[in-house]
Amino acid sequence: MNSSSTFEFFVRPEQKGTRLDLFLSLITELDVSRSHVKKLIEDGQVTVNGQAAEPSYKIKNDDRVKIVIPPPPENATLPENIPLNIIFEDNDVIVINKPKGLVVHPAPGNRSGTLVNALLAHCDHLATVGAPLRPGIVHRLDKDTSGVLVVAKTDQAYRSLIKQIKDRTVEKTYLALVHGTLKNNSGIIDARIGRHPVQRMKMAVIERTGGKSQGSRGRDALTTYKVIKRAAKYSLLEVKIKTGRTHQIRVHLSHLGHPVVGDQTYGKKRDEFNAAGQLLHAYKLSFNHPTTGERVEFKAEMPDEMKRIVQMTA
Repeated sequence: MNSSSTFEFFVRPEQKGTRLDLFLSLITELDVSRSHVKKLIEDGQVTVNGQAAEPSYKIKNDDRVKIVIPPPPENATLPENIPLNIIFEDNDVIVINKPKGLVVHPAPGNRSGTLVNALLAHCDHLATVGAPLRPGIVHRLDKDTSGVLVVAKTDQAYRSLIKQIKDRTVEKTYLALVHGTLKNNSGIIDARIGRHPVQRMKMAVIERTGGKSQGSRGRDALTTYKVIKRAAKYSLLEVKIKTGRTHQIRVHLSHLGHPVVGDQTYGKKRDEFNAAGQLLHAYKLSFNHPTTGERVEFKAEMPDEMKRIVQMTA
């Protein structure tokens, strides 16, 4: 984690006309925010066809974009002795049952107390490619979403898992307790998600107008659900996501009219259970092992608080 990472990309026809900073921020493999990309461009770490370019540069077909991501400052993220609920671990990956309330990786103003801090204390090595402050992190769970999460311990494992996520061969299954009783036993939510036009800290469904989505930030998002249990005012759902957009399940279920219980951002501000955060749990994750190629599956039981509330709805 003490050397720079260099990446090179060629612009495809469907990507032309996109701002350079937006183009790079949308590349899953890089896992960098748009603001971070802008800083790298300003620092001369990004070139287009070997030349410096502005963040606003509109990329063209076959442009060669090169980006260098420097290592983080020394001791930017420190190991911390934080207990981990480890489901599985070998030389390539570590699979964690993340508790509600634990942030996955450091961010500005929040350098400690995260899953990454705990992993640095537990593991003798983590993948070095990707975002410097997120070693080994190939996907995330929101702070108040619990459940199964896989972390790459080697660069080869990181690249394999990122490719599987991009190819949509990683299967993520969640349990969600939502407000209301769903009419259908199962369904598909196919609605683009982008940054909320007014409340920029939130995501929102981006409606299509005349076959096109409003704005340039909306991205395809596909969620499927199946009703496991119905109660008078609540439903327990099994939810699968085919894409991994920020807050996807919470945004989609709220858009459907059935927000997740306890979701203070996209749901009701109060509920009769006073749930500490959204009752959303990643209970199953399956992928191809990066080294053996074997299909593996890991599960985590519903946390006690969620179990108790689900039982109360019966």
